[in-house]
Amino acid sequence: MDFLNLSNILDSDTEFIPLLSSEDEELMNAEEVPEELPILPLRNTVLFPGVVIPITVGRDKSIKLIKDSYKENSIIGVVAQKDVDIEDPEYDDLNPVGTVAQIIKILQMPDGSTTAIIQGKKRFTLQSLVQKDPYFKAKVTQFGVTEQISGDENFSALISSLKDLSIQIIKQSPNIPTEASFAIKNIESPVFLVNFVSSNLNIDVLEKQKLLEVGELPKRANLVLKALTEELQVIELKNQIQKKVKTDLDKQQRDFLLNQQLKTIQEELGGSPNEQEIKELRDNAKSRKWSKEIADSFEKELKKLQRMNPQAAEYSIQLNYLEILVELPWNEFTQDNFDLDRAQKILDDDHFGLEKVKERIIEHLAIIKLKNDMKSPILCLVGPPGVGKTSLGKSIARAIDRKYVRMSLGGLRDEAELRGHRKTYIGAMPGRIIQSLRKAKSSNPVFVLDEIDKVSGNSNQGDPQAALLEILDPEQNVAFYDNYLEMDYDLSKIMFIATANTLSTVHPALRDRMEIIDLSGYLIEEKLEIAKRHLLPKQFAEHGVKRNQLSFPKTILEKIIDDYTRESGVRALEKKIAKIIRNKAKYIIMNKDFDKKLSAEDLINIMGKPIFQRDKHIKNDVAGVVTGLAWTVVGGEILFIESSLSKGKGLLTMTGNLGDVMKESATLAYEYLKANSDIVGINSELFSKWNLHIHIPEGATPKDGPSAGITMFTAMASAYTQRKVRYNIAMTGEITLRGKVLPVGGIKEKILAAKRSKIKEIILSIENERDILEIKDNYIKGLKFHYVDKMIDLIDLALLKEKVEHPLMLN
Repeated sequence: MDFLNLSNILDSDTEFIPLLSSEDEELMNAEEVPEELPILPLRNTVLFPGVVIPITVGRDKSIKLIKDSYKENSIIGVVAQKDVDIEDPEYDDLNPVGTVAQIIKILQMPDGSTTAIIQGKKRFTLQSLVQKDPYFKAKVTQFGVTEQISGDENFSALISSLKDLSIQIIKQSPNIPTEASFAIKNIESPVFLVNFVSSNLNIDVLEKQKLLEVGELPKRANLVLKALTEELQVIELKNQIQKKVKTDLDKQQRDFLLNQQLKTIQEELGGSPNEQEIKELRDNAKSRKWSKEIADSFEKELKKLQRMNPQAAEYSIQLNYLEILVELPWNEFTQDNFDLDRAQKILDDDHFGLEKVKERIIEHLAIIKLKNDMKSPILCLVGPPGVGKTSLGKSIARAIDRKYVRMSLGGLRDEAELRGHRKTYIGAMPGRIIQSLRKAKSSNPVFVLDEIDKVSGNSNQGDPQAALLEILDPEQNVAFYDNYLEMDYDLSKIMFIATANTLSTVHPALRDRMEIIDLSGYLIEEKLEIAKRHLLPKQFAEHGVKRNQLSFPKTILEKIIDDYTRESGVRALEKKIAKIIRNKAKYIIMNKDFDKKLSAEDLINIMGKPIFQRDKHIKNDVAGVVTGLAWTVVGGEILFIESSLSKGKGLLTMTGNLGDVMKESATLAYEYLKANSDIVGINSELFSKWNLHIHIPEGATPKDGPSAGITMFTAMASAYTQRKVRYNIAMTGEITLRGKVLPVGGIKEKILAAKRSKIKEIILSIENERDILEIKDNYIKGLKFHYVDKMIDLIDLALLKEKVEHPLMLN
């Protein structure tokens, strides 16, 4: 809107042109529109009744018309062109509705152009052309009737809104002089207000012409109000954008000035921190033992950093990258200690037992000493929880004087955790392998990959197991590629030690790259030694109790192991010892008298009655109950196969939360027994008259696998013959429909479970004899082994000729 912009045209000597007064409006409405009028075409504007506007006249016809009319003090007709681009319009190029105008003043401008100040009077409609030269003259009629001012409340509110919106636009628009608001406030006539605002709207000529042609005043006022609302919204949006841009520019200018001042101060104090950072990076790089390729890459990235603005976001990313590059231990190795006697002593001091693992470590050190080759094997320690797999890695590092690094892989799902993110991402970091080496400050540590069996498989974040294939392959890890570093790093000198509870969830290709070492559970004798050498001193130290304040006799330790724990490792044993020490610590603090030497009564008072009963298997006065041996992730266990007969139609049912494989083994045993009933001495008619039910206790625990095959066959044979099962015997083995006994795994763990339960005899497949020969004598001391090849051999081996007391009368 360009309210009252006449001040740019009128000089200081020009008389003041007032707004339309009430009297002027009455006189203007009383005037009649003549039948003929000289017509002045307007290109870029529309004249409204009562409004004073300046127009620049350029055409010869228009100049003549203006001058003639001004001399005669006559009125003219002003009509807007339909197309503003037409230079010399014809009569048909004019809009049908125009405005009668009075020429107030003609001015000759400094550039030679002619400007006329004109004021609108009334609207008219063109009828016909009367004269074409020297300028247009046409017959006209008055447009509509004289507009009457409506007095209703709605119209008054409409006019009030028009005023308010106009004043708001004037205040918010920097291009409109503030004096315009006084003009708006002083307009009393609603008709003139609508015309005045319409004339100054920031809309194109076509829209203004449409407003001029609207006859009803309320309708025209509503259209003007709508246009004003849109204009106000545009101005507010522009102001918001300008304010934001100005704020951003002000902040940038402020930051620039402050940085310049800070730079000057830093230079006075002795250099800027950015230069100091670059100097430190160069100094640190001189001591690195990296290859020419890495040195060239570092120099290239450093030059890129120097060219960067320190205030840019990329500067900190680049600086962080170079710091990591410098801090990595490129080709830096600790010196291995090849004193094999010392290494053996450290391994023995830290861990009791585990001879197979210790022997492999000592062999490895011997090979390194002979070959002078630092390439390390990749070991995988597999065993139940609590047997010392993780702590063994720390002992190995101490034995050979290497740095120790441990990384837990439990629940790892994102491949980028191992390989790192590309440094273009915000917050990108190297993978955990590279980060661990950065902390260790050595390229040949003992690196424990804990819980490798808990790594997740393929997912939408990639496959971490596939990334481990490269890390754990001696042929590939010479050039391990980290996404963040974007260059190869040599991992071949690292001694990787993986730990797992089971290999069943480890990828076959990953298993193939590792040397598997099984760690079975401990004997009671071994647990006693571990408790005395390691667990008791550790718990005394952690609880602040001295050795002379509390004593654990050997018999008490045995009772804790035997009655209160059932595990392959010693983790639960350590918790029980800690519980006892805590209980006695309160007596020490309260200065109360207590027996420093623990007794069986103390155990019952502190931990309650024994949890596990080891001798429940020994009774053989019930037919059809046989002791089996099972393997679990926490070590070996004994389980009982119970079978009973009831009169019926020869149905076989099974309970105890059994898996499909175990159910199939029971079906095989039953069918084989039916097929060979005459050899066993069973009347074949019994199978159609008596139902057989198989149950394995602890129904809440899922059970599966083929190793209970011979146990179920023996239980069935005992039930149908009512013969007693041999005392203190247990068995494990898979069966076939042909009557063969096949080997099973987990033999050492199962033997330890049998020893813990004081079993004396064990039946195995003849092919499992090789597993027994690999076990140390102290593990199998006191055990007698029976090896069978055929199921039928079990009858005389596992069953006594004697029948149970009160046998079933089978007929």
